[in-house]
Amino acid sequence: MDKWALITGAAKRIGYCIAKQLHADGLNIIVHYSKSRNEAIALQSELNHIRPNSAQIMQAELNNQFELEKFVAMLKVKSLPISILINNAAEFYPTPLGNTDYQTAQQLLATNLLAPYLLAEQLAPFLKQHSGCIINLIDIHARRPLKDHGLYSISKAALEMATLSLAQELAPDIRVNGVAPGAILWPELSNDDSQQHVLAEIPLAKLGQAEDIAKLVSHLVGAPYISGQIIAVDGGRSAVGFTGA
Repeated sequence: MDKWALITGAAKRIGYCIAKQLHADGLNIIVHYSKSRNEAIALQSELNHIRPNSAQIMQAELNNQFELEKFVAMLKVKSLPISILINNAAEFYPTPLGNTDYQTAQQLLATNLLAPYLLAEQLAPFLKQHSGCIINLIDIHARRPLKDHGLYSISKAALEMATLSLAQELAPDIRVNGVAPGAILWPELSNDDSQQHVLAEIPLAKLGQAEDIAKLVSHLVGAPYISGQIIAVDGGRSAVGFTGA
């Protein structure tokens, strides 16, 4: 199989697991990274050891217009048969009301919304040639905002609408879906109290795994009649309602 999947933010965490899963499915992988160069190189080496010449790495700061345009231009020069776009890269940090500035808002919205949308738009001609698909990583907090993370929640809510819009605009040639993780990996600054509060709201009473997301992404890649869907992977949390705290 000479099909390539571009995964943004693929060097660590959920992106890393998605890259490993899709590679195991037979796809070749473009590992995009921002600052995690060492991790990206290690992943590239790992994948190429399994299947030679099946992984490449590319760096770009997706919240920067010039770098995003340069990144797309480099992809076009490579002329790889890209059939899958996984918009996984995201910024996540608190923005309490009263402490927000324009630059921070611009950075969050650029990374979490504009970059995925523009990548989908710019790469659509490539994806169309291969009956491709786009999968956006959203968040259950797109529908119930996370306290003190207003801009993050807004950006993910907008990405959910962008996913539905793209599914309409790019049909019938390209399928577009969204995956909305719940509590999968704890944020680096979370504490025991906040973790216990979240666990108490999850019907399955446990933290999810990055592999849970990767397996769903794998399924959606191979599901030719699913488009315009946002699927939560949250142990049932969004089905029963939660505080968003």
